[in-house]
Amino acid sequence: MPQQHVDYQSVSDDYMARRQLKRGAAGWVLLAGLGVSYVISGDFAGWNFGIAEGGWGGLLIATVLMGVMYSCMVLGLAEMSSMLPAAGAGYGFARRALGPLGGFATGMAVLIEYAVAPAAIATFIGGYIEALDIGGITNSWPIYLAAYIVFVGVHLWGVGEALKVMFGITAIAVVALVVTVFALIPQFDASKLFDIAPQADVAGASDFLPFGFAGATAALVYGIWFFLAVEGVPLAAEETSNPKRDLPRGIIVAMSILLVFAALMLILVPGTAGADAMGMSDNPLPEALRAAYGSNSTIASFVNYAGLAGLIASFFSIIYAYSRQLFALSRSGYLPRVLSLTSSRRTPYMALLVPGGIGFLLAAITKDGDLLINIAVFGAAVSYVLLNLSHIMLRRREPDLERGYRTPGGVVTTGIGLVLSIAAVVATFFVDVMAAGVTALVLLLALAYFWFYSRHHLVAGAPEEEFAQIANASEELR
Repeated sequence: MPQQHVDYQSVSDDYMARRQLKRGAAGWVLLAGLGVSYVISGDFAGWNFGIAEGGWGGLLIATVLMGVMYSCMVLGLAEMSSMLPAAGAGYGFARRALGPLGGFATGMAVLIEYAVAPAAIATFIGGYIEALDIGGITNSWPIYLAAYIVFVGVHLWGVGEALKVMFGITAIAVVALVVTVFALIPQFDASKLFDIAPQADVAGASDFLPFGFAGATAALVYGIWFFLAVEGVPLAAEETSNPKRDLPRGIIVAMSILLVFAALMLILVPGTAGADAMGMSDNPLPEALRAAYGSNSTIASFVNYAGLAGLIASFFSIIYAYSRQLFALSRSGYLPRVLSLTSSRRTPYMALLVPGGIGFLLAAITKDGDLLINIAVFGAAVSYVLLNLSHIMLRRREPDLERGYRTPGGVVTTGIGLVLSIAAVVATFFVDVMAAGVTALVLLLALAYFWFYSRHHLVAGAPEEEFAQIANASEELR
């Protein structure tokens, strides 16, 4: 077990009592719905920007590789969540496997992902609303503000209510995807997947890869958007009825559903409206349906409205995820403890409000979903490197630790995930070196905060720290 010196500060007797989440609010079905809800907006918008980077062939390669990466990582997470169920999830797993510095780095990378992804989704919500031409509303900051106020407000109301609302909204979005699939199948034309002319003097350029090998590498970022945030399912550990059984089942079912939808959207949408036209669209599904059935298409209008449900589902659920990640880091003392206070309804209100404010400002200032995707994916990809490594280290160092589920293939599976996640980190620099570099700097500043301050002010009674202390004590007795 890697040892990094930390100091624990004493806290009052009621410290943990003021930082409690509502137990037993979710079973495996709600968890699977939560996993789909996290990600489903990625089927409605964002993924298609990968066509502009790498062409359809580049995005196909990227989606296959990232689908493999996520599948491997999810199987590792299923195992780790069954043996270390706590609200910190990925941070807690890495804390046990890699020590406090590795745990904090993982938690901060996840927090960057979850704080920025809703900002990107807010810009897509604005794009879908503008496409509906409701009263001349444009894709602007009042839409982003309204989205944050309404959906942070529902989370403040209570977790049980929020999870049920999320499940209902996600069901509407799934219906919209199914309608899109059946409507586009008769209109599919494979030649439209390759309607982008190959770029001259670009290495590897062809009809399949019009922007060459570099474009296909950049497209990895958008292949991730089909699955981004499914790893957040274990964040519900302390609000789950039977976490050792329900967490693995929920996250694996969610990932299976997401793989099917990713394949269908990737093939049918550009295969109907053309890859070139879809490469920069803010609302690709309705545009593809209008290209097939006319500008006044009833099906397109339905999917446009229901597509808002998909975007809202992910926006709504990732708010849940960032609040639980921030709650766990704050409760343990890695970040200011005031951020983990919970209300009388057992909701972490400060952890909901603070990242919400930051996300709104990012959306309102940039109004650039493409840029925000790259920032979110950088944080995500860094966390994936550390999560896959955590599974490998726990398998090797603590093979006898009780596990409610075991990853098929063991460390080979997460080893594949590790290699592909490193490639994903590199890909973010191909898309926007400035955005990736600035985000890396933010992460380094956070690590400096840990090293010089918070590692001397941790809270021993937090679940993630208790797991680590038990492990350290067991090792000392050997």
